[in-house]
Parts: sequence; structure tokens; C-alpha cells
Amino acid sequence: MSVPYVRYSQESAHWWVAAALRGLVKGAGIAPSDIDGFTVSSFSLAPDTAVGLTQHLGLCPRFLEHIPMGGASGVIAARRAARAVQAGDAEIVACVAGDTNHIDSFRSLLGAFSRFAMEASYPYGAGGPNASFALLTDGYMRRYGATREDFGRICVAQRANALTYPQAIMKKPLTLEQYMAARPIADPVHLFDCVMPVAGAEAFLVMREETAKERGLAYARLSGAIERHNAFPEDPLQLRGGWERDVADLWSAAGCRPDQVDLVQTYDDYPVIVMMQVEDLGLCAKGEAPEFLRGHDLTNAGTLPHNTCGGQLSAGQAGAAGGFIGFVEALRQVTGQNLAAPVPGARRALVSGFGMVNYDRGCAPPPPFWRPHDRAHPPGPAAAQGPDGRHPAGASPAGHAQSRRAVLRRPCRARHLRPAGVHGVRGPPLAAARRLPALPLGRHPLHPGARGRRGDRADHRPRDA
Repeated sequence: MSVPYVRYSQESAHWWVAAALRGLVKGAGIAPSDIDGFTVSSFSLAPDTAVGLTQHLGLCPRFLEHIPMGGASGVIAARRAARAVQAGDAEIVACVAGDTNHIDSFRSLLGAFSRFAMEASYPYGAGGPNASFALLTDGYMRRYGATREDFGRICVAQRANALTYPQAIMKKPLTLEQYMAARPIADPVHLFDCVMPVAGAEAFLVMREETAKERGLAYARLSGAIERHNAFPEDPLQLRGGWERDVADLWSAAGCRPDQVDLVQTYDDYPVIVMMQVEDLGLCAKGEAPEFLRGHDLTNAGTLPHNTCGGQLSAGQAGAAGGFIGFVEALRQVTGQNLAAPVPGARRALVSGFGMVNYDRGCAPPPPFWRPHDRAHPPGPAAAQGPDGRHPAGASPAGHAQSRRAVLRRPCRARHLRPAGVHGVRGPPLAAARRLPALPLGRHPLHPGARGRRGDRADHRPRDA
């Protein structure tokens, strides 16, 4: 479920996480005491962690994870929660991400984002991801011949998808001409290449398929997942991520090919990272994403539906929840609980993430995530349910009540999933050991960053840019 985003909020991160959990519990028809596993991702929760939240929220979990991995958090949370349920460490795990956004909270975050940021980038005027991703974008364009028009097509298609999603922050259409004419932020990154920081939260439940069926919850199955950190540190500039190291294992576990997915949800804080994921996940060869994407329509009714609710570039980036938005949207699409326009015949979805950028690279290139939901498959080892719930109090009228189908309590045919083995752990893949859990579905200033010289930062973006 998604708690509707707002541009700024006076509430704390605790409030947003609690709102997501309340909506998740209400939508699934369970009690808080039924939740015995809990994962939390948040940038603005400090000084608390998942431990403190258990007391704030009155939970008593036997499986607890604090996942501070930014855009990688959603896939990692689902993967680890699934393994916890599979191992018998929990029966129902709530995976939640949420952040607030005060007037100056984003700038404050950047100054203390990491030791790298504090000592090696922020003091020199490169305060934020704009400068880092400008390096990545420029390097990618020079090496592979991508153009601004190629990046613009991604942004324009995602805006079109966002206009069908009632909770998206961006409400106005975007044309390629408007994209090209936008002001530069950190060359070659321009205004519409950047996300809008917001306050909000996302959440989903993980449980066994049998549990989802008993409770009458719509669910999807997790067929495979990979996770890799600090991949290719020898590369002088990061133009590939950890996905490339383990992509063969991902597709082998999933039991299908890249061209057999019905929709793709990539992490999209900047369009260049979308192209890297398209390549490293095997949809096309390295360096061929510009040409590959030119040949596809990325809207929900197109040949390659991508970031079907608009992604972060148009729906907004709610801190760590930006790592969850694609996962939650994929669950909605494959279980028929759409808020955005449905992808016709959606049965299989690919979700990936990328997080915690220092200098030019993500220290936690996250797990490309698999979630086929094939009606033809027999019951499988793991499943995912996705109950949507309303924003608890003061919910916007564009809330989950506007789901296109009221199937939250009606089980749908599940999809098969076989997760890949954990790297570095001996023994057979977990799927061989037990049946897997079900995964229920239950310009802020634009990124402040350098324009190329000290102190010259872009700090403001029109609300409906």
C-alpha cells in the first residue's frame, strides 16, 4: 500500500511509517499482533531505528531488520523477509519504508549522507546526487552515444503513466520539447532528469502462499532475487551495476527470459540509471539501451510498460520509500489492484533497485527482483500478496479506495517463484528446503547539487514542473 505523497510535511518519519503500517493492516484485515516480522527503511527516522519503532508501534516481532539501503531497500526487504518466512523465523512480515520532508530536511540529509559526502564531495560544492549523476550521465553518453533525447523519452513516458496514477505529485503532461528546453542543473543533467523529494510511505506484506489463501488475500509469487554490493570497484566510472554479476542466476531461478516479462519497474532517480538497469538485467546488450528503448513504447499500453505509476521522476521520491514504489506498483499490476492504468494481461514483472551513491557509484546496487505471476503454473514455493489500504486519517480522495478492482479479499491465481541462492552461503538454494512465503501486496527543491562550480546549486523546482 501507498500513503499518498505530499510535497512537504510537518509530521515525523515515525508518523509516515505508522500510517503505512495502519493502512497495510486494515487493507489485509489482520491485527497488529499477527505481524511477527518487521523491516523498516528510512532516512529521516534517526535517532530511532527499527528497534525503537517496535515500541512506538506496539509490535513484538521475532524477525526484525533495519535496511538503510536507499533505492535498494524494497527489493532487499522482500528478499530477506521471504527467506525469514521460508526459514520459519516469521509468519507475516511487514516491510515498510517512509520518510518525511520538511522545508530543509533534504539539504540537511545531504550534508551528512555518508563519510564520503561529508569529507570528499559536500565541502567542495558537490552537495547532492546531481553532480555524481552528471558524471555518470556524461560518461555514459560519451561511451555509448546516448543523447538527451534518449533520456527525455524515458521521462516523457513516465509522466504519461503518472497522469493515470492519482497519487502522483506531477499532474501536468510533459513533452519532449519541454524536456529539451528545461534549464540545466549539472550538465548534462537538466531539470526533468531530477526527482521531486516528497514525504510519503510504501509498504507490503510477506507471508506463505497458504497463509495468503487462508486470509483471502490477493498475492503474487516471488520467483527469484539477487543482491550484490560494491560491484566492480575497479571501474574508473560506474557504468554497470551489481546486476551484471548475477543476472544469469536471476533468470535461471525465475525460469524465464527477459523478453517474457510483461512490465519492468526500475529505480529511476535519474534516467541514466534506468538505461544501465535495462542493459545489466539482460533486456539488451551493454551500450545498446538507447537504441533498444527507441524501439519501444514505455507507457502502460506500450510494448515495454516501464515504471507504470510514473516512477520517482513523476510520482515523487519519498526518501527510502523511493526504493519501494516500483515493488509496490508491480504487486498492484500483477494482482489486478491497479491505481494507475493497468498493463493489459500483466502476469510477470521485473523489479530492480539501486542505492546509496557515493562519488559516482552506488555502494548497494540492489537486487533485481523477480515476480512472475503465471496463471498456468501450479502452486509454488513462495507467494506475494498485496493488500492496499487507505491512508489512515485525512486520506486524500485519490487513495487506495479508487483501486480499479476490489479484489483485496479475493485470492487470485498465484505465480511461481523460485528464489536464487544467497551468495556466500553454502548449501542448496532455499527453495529446495521449504515452501517459500507469500508476498502480499498489501523541484523540493530539486536535489540540491552542484552546477559545476562551488555554491551554484539548483534549489527550487516548480511544484507542477
